[in-house]
Amino acid sequence: MEKNYSIKDKNKIILIEKDSIAEELGLEIGDRVTKINGKDVDDIIDYFYLLADEYVEVEVEKVNGEVWLLEIDKDYYEELGVEFENPIMDKANHCSNNCVFCFIDQNPKGMRETLYFKDDDSRLSFLQGNFVTLTNMKQRDLERVVEYRISPLNVSIHATNPDVRRRMLNNRFAGDVLDRLKYLTEHDIEINGQIVLCPGYNDGPVLEETLRDLYALGSLHSVAIVPVGITKYRDGLAPLTIFDSKMAKETIEQVEKLQEVFLETGSRFAFLSDEFYILAEKEFPSYEAYEGFIQIENGVGLMKKFEYELEQALKGDYDLTDLPSSTILTGASAFEFISDMVAKIKEKYDVNVEVVKVLNDFYGHTITVAGLLTAEDLLKEAKKHELNEQIIIPDVMLRTGEAIFLDNVTLDEFEERVDRKVQVIKVEGQDFLDRILGR
Repeated sequence: MEKNYSIKDKNKIILIEKDSIAEELGLEIGDRVTKINGKDVDDIIDYFYLLADEYVEVEVEKVNGEVWLLEIDKDYYEELGVEFENPIMDKANHCSNNCVFCFIDQNPKGMRETLYFKDDDSRLSFLQGNFVTLTNMKQRDLERVVEYRISPLNVSIHATNPDVRRRMLNNRFAGDVLDRLKYLTEHDIEINGQIVLCPGYNDGPVLEETLRDLYALGSLHSVAIVPVGITKYRDGLAPLTIFDSKMAKETIEQVEKLQEVFLETGSRFAFLSDEFYILAEKEFPSYEAYEGFIQIENGVGLMKKFEYELEQALKGDYDLTDLPSSTILTGASAFEFISDMVAKIKEKYDVNVEVVKVLNDFYGHTITVAGLLTAEDLLKEAKKHELNEQIIIPDVMLRTGEAIFLDNVTLDEFEERVDRKVQVIKVEGQDFLDRILGR
């Protein structure tokens, strides 16, 4: 999400890594990198591109106003070893679409300002994995992606049919996505696509057309298909239907038939998120079927990977005594799966673990993923149970890099209110087992 940065913060250093080039040369926190090889450093892509050489000249404006010109011999891809106040060193590009499925439009009022910012920036796609629609990029922007090798790039595609995509994005310039993707893939930019599937818009025959069009490009890396998420805050927004079990089953059958066709050239190419299989009450595909979990950030194969990791972890033998008792708080969609994983652990270890399903009162019960639960949702459900010694929650419930929930309650505040130690786990089988066993 975007933070408002002033011009004085542009390119300002906030961290210097130990034993780095920057430390060796005497750079300090507060210094600003202004030029590399005589060229202005306008954003993070300029920085990476201009720095990729064995000899560079870096102009630095010191905190005291002095300007240093540093001549640096280094390895080709070696960086200075600094972090900047603004991660992209520029203002993030705002989304120019008004998508019918946009989750940000479904946020209630009164949340922190950053949760309402819609970015659509290829630099954030490259650096942080954000998805871009390509609609606000001119030809020169596409050429810059190619020139600077901004790859891989994550692209929100949704539909290749021009009329359908224009309707879904509410943008008259959104119809030429196939041409833009073709230009990028022909220049060896790796693309991972995303389709937010909305019943009545881009499902059924439109989905098949989209997947076949994308596959025909020949060089698109992969496509993830995720079901639309609908909160209770949709007043004034376009009507949308959420997937039920029958619709999920039909979508699975449709995509799996196409996967068989795509596999003829070595890859299934299109992958469904775990939510479809949960809704359809169907087993997940095999571990191998996820082909290295290339779309795991879209929730594709997350549970199968977790299950495999736990099974591997359970092959170890731990001589343990005084095992802690645990209460696991999780979302509705993962409840059955986590309960099954706990059952696997109990087959080998005598542990007291309760798995608690937490409904999302904040966004509405149609939102079932753990990552969108608030501290208040957790606290409301926790009051109904006799809590065990420790509480276990997944790290996706907290803001990335910070111990704070979606509703701005800190982890410390949460622990105080439940009067329990809270173990925050990575969504990994080994970490899950270790915390349950108190390792």
